[in-house]
Amino acid sequence: NMVEWCLPQDIDLEGVEFKSMASGSHKIQSDFIYFRKGPFFGLACFANMPVESELERGARMKSVGILSPSYTLLYRYMHFLENQVRHQLEMPGHYSHLAAFYEDKKGVLHAGPGRGSSLPPVYWLPSIHRYMYPEMKITHPAGCMSQFIKFFGEQILILWKFALLRKRILIFSPPPVGVVCYRVYCCCCLANVSLPGIGGTIPESKPFFYVNVADIESLEVEVSYVACTTEKIFEEKRELYDVYVDNQNVKTHHDHLQPLLKINSADREKYRRLNEQRQMLLYSQEVEEDYNPCEEDLFVLFFLEQNNRIFQTLLEVSASQDKTLTAEHARGMGLDPQGDRSFLLDLLEAYGIDVMLVIDNPCCP
Repeated sequence: NMVEWCLPQDIDLEGVEFKSMASGSHKIQSDFIYFRKGPFFGLACFANMPVESELERGARMKSVGILSPSYTLLYRYMHFLENQVRHQLEMPGHYSHLAAFYEDKKGVLHAGPGRGSSLPPVYWLPSIHRYMYPEMKITHPAGCMSQFIKFFGEQILILWKFALLRKRILIFSPPPVGVVCYRVYCCCCLANVSLPGIGGTIPESKPFFYVNVADIESLEVEVSYVACTTEKIFEEKRELYDVYVDNQNVKTHHDHLQPLLKINSADREKYRRLNEQRQMLLYSQEVEEDYNPCEEDLFVLFFLEQNNRIFQTLLEVSASQDKTLTAEHARGMGLDPQGDRSFLLDLLEAYGIDVMLVIDNPCCP
């Protein structure tokens, strides 16, 4: 893989030639891929065209991509990139459209200092259609969230707990990788908290999107991330992740996290409520044509409300006289006092919340 052309010419693109073309892509016709490069996020569109050329070994493969300080606007240029990669395959060496695009957009894509941290705090709004979460907002093909729910089923509640604990989550899948990048994003959406004073001591839930062996060094120093890969070798490198997702199989090699892999009654209840709300949303869209909340907002809001309820309770208990968290509190937070005991202990430790858990550990017979 090599970088054939770029603007500006002095930008450090080391490794981008592997990030923008997922390992194993030669087996597919087209794909798109989100990735991280230093402080930037990238989106590239890949295409593969058969050619009668011995030099190119019967196939011409290219990716055309862009880098931006934020991934939330990249989707707007997906269509342009798809068209351009076809153009580059059919007419190699013609870069005028790309140069014009860069000249037009470079002001937008310029990385301003501290831009990410200057966003206003987001507080929960009960009405879905007015709800916007600026940093996480990203537009997917219709039904991306419902595909995520359909794909993982009840296991999204397991992913939710790991995401809230800011564990290092790595999702493996063979190409195409575009849809898997969306799963990374959906995973991050599970962990939003909008209460002031929460999360100051814990790393932000940041999507790394696609990673490959060239990223091993940078992943070694990360304490929290959600990423995806097409390279099976990562499974053996257990020091790089806490949670490994292979297809629909969520697993962890840490003994203390094993209890979190079990679905409990409170998880089933949350999953039932989520599906119930989705059905109501579909019904309201049919009945009231002018009422147009989107399923993505419902999904993000469902987990944001759930997370806020948990942390609101924990903060109230930590501010009380005896700082005692009971089974009643756990049920009030929508958790299973026994099944979620270990999750609660991890949560208190991760967020540095000072309360005493007085939920008995069930005795072994």
